[in-house]
Amino acid sequence: MPTDGTGIVEMDPWLGPFKDDLRHRFSKANEWIQKLNSHEGGLKEFSKGYEKFGINVARDGTITYREWAPNAVNANFIGDFNGWNRQSHPMKKNGFGVWEINLPPVNGKPAIPHNTKVKIDFQLPSGERVDRLPAWIKRVTQDLSVSPVYDAVFWNPEKKYVFKHPRPKKPKSARVYEAHVGISTTEYRVGTYTEFTANVLPRIKKLGYNVIQLMAIQEHAYYASFGYQVTSFFAASSRYGTPEELMELIDTAHGMGITVLLDIVHSHACKNVLDGINMYDGSDHLYFHEGPRGRHELWDSRLFNYGHHEVLRFLISNLRFYMEEYRFDGFRFDGVTSILYTHHGIGTGFSGGYHEYFGGNVDEEGVVYLMLANEMIHESFPEAITIAEDVSGMPGLCVPLTLGGVGFDYRLAMAIPDMWIKLLKEKKDDDWDMSNICWILTNRRHGEKTISYAESHDQALVGDKSILMWLCDKELYTHMSTLTDFTPIIERGLALHKMIRLLTHGLGGEGYLNFEGNEFGHPEWLDFPRVGNNNSYHYARRQWNILDDPLLRYRFLNDFDASMQHLEQRYGWLHSPQAYISLKHEGDKIIVFERAGLVFVFNFHPTESFADFRIGIEQAGAYRIVLNTDRKELGGLGRIDESVRFFTTDFNWNGRKNFTQVYIPTRTAIVLALEDA
Repeated sequence: MPTDGTGIVEMDPWLGPFKDDLRHRFSKANEWIQKLNSHEGGLKEFSKGYEKFGINVARDGTITYREWAPNAVNANFIGDFNGWNRQSHPMKKNGFGVWEINLPPVNGKPAIPHNTKVKIDFQLPSGERVDRLPAWIKRVTQDLSVSPVYDAVFWNPEKKYVFKHPRPKKPKSARVYEAHVGISTTEYRVGTYTEFTANVLPRIKKLGYNVIQLMAIQEHAYYASFGYQVTSFFAASSRYGTPEELMELIDTAHGMGITVLLDIVHSHACKNVLDGINMYDGSDHLYFHEGPRGRHELWDSRLFNYGHHEVLRFLISNLRFYMEEYRFDGFRFDGVTSILYTHHGIGTGFSGGYHEYFGGNVDEEGVVYLMLANEMIHESFPEAITIAEDVSGMPGLCVPLTLGGVGFDYRLAMAIPDMWIKLLKEKKDDDWDMSNICWILTNRRHGEKTISYAESHDQALVGDKSILMWLCDKELYTHMSTLTDFTPIIERGLALHKMIRLLTHGLGGEGYLNFEGNEFGHPEWLDFPRVGNNNSYHYARRQWNILDDPLLRYRFLNDFDASMQHLEQRYGWLHSPQAYISLKHEGDKIIVFERAGLVFVFNFHPTESFADFRIGIEQAGAYRIVLNTDRKELGGLGRIDESVRFFTTDFNWNGRKNFTQVYIPTRTAIVLALEDA
């Protein structure tokens, strides 16, 4: 196997013409690793920047504060601890532009009391004085009755949280539950870490998910940004509670055997100056590129300079900090397309042509940053998981660095939810193209793992609709009660909601993701309080009450989702080889495939049921139904007798060695397993 970064070409020969580009990327990553080995003690030590920068307390109570701000000509540490005196605690600057101050303990205790406000005061070359929040601060709070601007708080509780449970092993199959702590309450307010731990974790466990992906944890000044306008990168959001309460949430999840990932935002930063890191030392180019290159025109935010030593320290240390301090088990990297390309994906479509992944449009410094980030994470935490949100389909994104890849574990299958929404919006059921559906679900890069999903938070946002809302629309408000008629619209909606999820789960990837509430068809969109909706929390919550009401049909969808997750847990199709599709019948609207020894049969026909429908099966034997979307207790019509066994006949059918015959009603999916499996 080549050791120059071209090993990936053996996986994908179409990369052959781009060997020089692959070598160059690989060499740049190795140059950084060698540089860090020489000057920083290696990548691992380099990633511990939070132990050196920001505010740290030694065992004897001595406080050391360091901040990188080369453009400033003077700096003073100020806060409640010194009455905001701008002369009493001057800081010293070294040759690398790092300001430092040491505060000896007072009566054996740190000189700064716990939970008190601090800032850094800079004098700029112009003579102007500006106050900033410490860039590495671990807690910031907001008092809207005083100002929307966040305050930095020195957080040093006497009683540290003690973790009780070990990290879970990396799951073979990733069944991911994407969640937002703030919306996880039925009440018209922001939910808390403690409430999530008590009320939502048990639901996730019961459903059968083994990975939680937490959104909007890094502090963000604007709640309605969904957490994607980060202001303080090392501060877990105080909206939801204390750092210790987040630690308890993660620890409790670990006790349930659930892996917890952080939705990390390193693709850009909020442009806030007073409580962010923009214009931090008065310059335009401290953490970011200068001028237009440092601004994202659509997101109205700042773009990192991934080629700068101190920016790399800040970002890579940010990753280790959340792994060490809070014991997160990995990350979903947001906006990876923006990191990979100089055009950031703006106004650019990707055809799949390999020339799009190399050359001048690629931000090589961004690619190398992601290589280094993944290398640090997987070298230090072998059980960690990293997921890339990328729309471009860049080859090698989920291939190890040693082969010339970027090193992620999974990529998100972003074309799949787009396909489902497009079908529901634009096509009649009769016009659904079975071959195209299968193509989109299986069109993924060989050797690179993909997480499939029917819908995520993107589809739930205001202006769009969830899948169940597209299917049922206004009848969700009138006919979801079991005391009302089971109308054709509701019947179709429940059936297709289950079938879409099962087909996506079984065929679409090596992992599966669901956004909080969508498992039971949560109605309406998600909209955070903002000026445009009179700061209403009406749509910024999850209505668990409709799921818990035994008279509402939402529980059928929830129970189906649990059945699907637990079935995957038993048979493990997500970590099995890609499915063999034996039938895509356009006229009958039938899809049949095998994976992990199971046989999946889907009938999407809106009016036709099929008795004695012949399907091909590779492995001979007696089969039984292990999942059936038409079960009455799952919101179906109960048309299938599950006591029936299906015996194979030794006769080649649809490219398989055997066949059997099944009854498959309209808009129904069944899963068969060998009787002794």
